[in-house]
Amino acid sequence: MRIAIAGAGSIGCYCGALLARSGHDVTLLGRARILDPIRDKGLMVTDFSGLRCHVTNLSLTEDPAELSDAEIVIVTVKTGATEEMAKQIGKYAPKAVILSWQNGLENAGTLHTMLPHHDVRAGMVPFNVVPTDTGGFHRATSGEIVIQSGLGDLGAKLTGPDLPVSESDQIEAVQWGKLVINLNNALNALSGLSLKQQLLDRNWRQLMADQMSEALTVLRSAGQPIVSMTPLPAWMTPYILRLPTPLFSRVASRMLIIDPSARTSMAYDLMAGRPTEIDSLQGEIIRLGEQQGIATPICAQVREKIAQNPKSPLTPEQIRS
Repeated sequence: MRIAIAGAGSIGCYCGALLARSGHDVTLLGRARILDPIRDKGLMVTDFSGLRCHVTNLSLTEDPAELSDAEIVIVTVKTGATEEMAKQIGKYAPKAVILSWQNGLENAGTLHTMLPHHDVRAGMVPFNVVPTDTGGFHRATSGEIVIQSGLGDLGAKLTGPDLPVSESDQIEAVQWGKLVINLNNALNALSGLSLKQQLLDRNWRQLMADQMSEALTVLRSAGQPIVSMTPLPAWMTPYILRLPTPLFSRVASRMLIIDPSARTSMAYDLMAGRPTEIDSLQGEIIRLGEQQGIATPICAQVREKIAQNPKSPLTPEQIRS
């Protein structure tokens, strides 16, 4: 299939490379600072389980007019760039199926609103991908991409080695499940720690658990179902996080199967001084809490700390204060 990745950053480049390896005709639409190293030496993608794949059969462009040949456009831009990308898609790719592989809940809705004549489907990418020092991209955590069910059996068509894609008719619940887990993105960014170091620190896990409980309380009040991102039911995860570390390490061993150096994308955004997606994560819980008349003090504190852009790591106690 002819696939365009609209907004090729870490997720877009990683997924685009594996789609190209599976035989799809893939175009990466992105910024020169991302694409120029790929032009020079191809695209190397790796993962924590040993994948190492060098891909050269990619088309690279900074010109959105190149979207015109795409059968599928996979949108991977940050939330703040969604409207502008929708305008480009509407202009250059009037017949393409649009998949939103973005964080946050509102992006697919924005695309639907701005592209009413397109087949637009929400999606959820569970893993995080980070740039490497050599210009490649490394998947540091695991999981299966989920897209909204629809015509064409797209999940099966997109699935390839090291890139499983399934379909769901509960995509909103799937997205909420990811959002609840991704509330930790900001904590990890503020901690200065790797995800694994953070998970092995009980004080950080207790803060994670308290923040998650806050979100789950709001979601229950709103009657919003969620599909858990882990093998555990969502309501059980805070209890597991609060266990003593030796017991947590045994009970939740699958949560610790991650790259030892992995950090969240928000950690890299914060370090680079780029805008974060905090309003699409903690901000969603705060807004829903206000609608339900439920206070969300931890989410509010975390959002405030991110906005302050601290120059040194914070402790859980500093975040709570």
